[in-house]
Amino acid sequence: MKKIHPRMPKNGSVSVPGSKSLTHRVLIAAGLADGVSRVENALFSDDSRLTMNALSEMGVLIGQEKNTLTIKGRNGRPGAAGQALWLGNSGTSMRLLAGVAALGRGTYRLTGSQRMQERPIQDLLGALNQLGVTAVSLNGNGCPPIEIKGGDTAGGPVSVDGSLSSQFISALMLMAPCTEKGLEISVTGDLVSRPYVDLTVDVMTQFGITLRRNGYRHFSIKGNQTYRPGVHRVEADCSQAGYFWAAAAITGSRLLVKHVSPDSRQGDLNFVRVLEQMGCRSETSDDGVSVTGGDLRAIRVDMSAMPDVVPTLAVVAAFAEGTTVIENVAHLRDKESDRLAAVATELSKMGVVARVTADGLNITGGMPKGADIDTYDDHRIAMSFALLGLRVPGVAIRNEKCVAKSFPGFWDVFEAL
Repeated sequence: MKKIHPRMPKNGSVSVPGSKSLTHRVLIAAGLADGVSRVENALFSDDSRLTMNALSEMGVLIGQEKNTLTIKGRNGRPGAAGQALWLGNSGTSMRLLAGVAALGRGTYRLTGSQRMQERPIQDLLGALNQLGVTAVSLNGNGCPPIEIKGGDTAGGPVSVDGSLSSQFISALMLMAPCTEKGLEISVTGDLVSRPYVDLTVDVMTQFGITLRRNGYRHFSIKGNQTYRPGVHRVEADCSQAGYFWAAAAITGSRLLVKHVSPDSRQGDLNFVRVLEQMGCRSETSDDGVSVTGGDLRAIRVDMSAMPDVVPTLAVVAAFAEGTTVIENVAHLRDKESDRLAAVATELSKMGVVARVTADGLNITGGMPKGADIDTYDDHRIAMSFALLGLRVPGVAIRNEKCVAKSFPGFWDVFEAL
């Protein structure tokens, strides 16, 4: 139990670790490369270590010195895994590595926590089946554990629904260059979390892969390409930066998150624009991006492109005048927790009117009261609700160590505010 003591943060600056999303993608691209890559400012968290451990089981050689990795890739052909790949509750690891396993040798079993075994992956398994890959849900419910028989995946045309997770598309894209024919990926449904596909494109391009795309509907990636090794630096994580921009918003202070580029393709950078709509101000400089809090007002906003910051937005909305309407995030029900239900339940516990809708949340601002917060073993619930304690006495976070999933140093940075 982590008790939060109310305080007004001093105007100042904070640093956040490297992007979780980019770290996963760079790890996999380097693991598929022909040669040794150097990865600087990589995120070392529970989730990224799960991906590293799985790649190591598949024969990728990974060395570490401080926050820099050296990775000797397998030239597109992962080795056989001697045991099941344990991926905890890391959805990114499970989905992206399913594509990697299809390129490998032998049979791979990917499994994880109880919550992971409730998170759907059938759309990706079905896409792999279209390509002639044997990929099945071992419990027959479309969720992990899954079994994939790797081999000479020829490639070809494939169709996949993007309305549940963009990671299904990213998994196919990352494996495509290492197939014989490449992949012609057609995306059906309304693709969610679109900026994460852009991140996948960027990483692939940095590793020397060429591709063509028609927006978010079609991706054409030739086969028999080689991921080229090199030196890559992971940029600061905008999802993690969002907690501190939100802290500024609800306390009226000014906080700079260092090393965030205003040109970043991370979708969560746009959380700054959302806070501006609510009455905050932002500035960009060579040092990073800052937010200054103001009188907060409710907004209506489509968050489909930045779902990870929805819990963060929700706690800001708890202090805003009026009812904030968050739309197009139904897929948050299948994250580390059912984040829509979790946010609404915990805000209601604090006396805030919060209602789950068909595709999001409605939150009416007011003055929250203290409560012990259940985190549902979800890192983003823990970090978001900690912010409420900056203004509200009596806030305590249960299972506070779950932040190690993505931001092991969060509490140190938070306490230094």
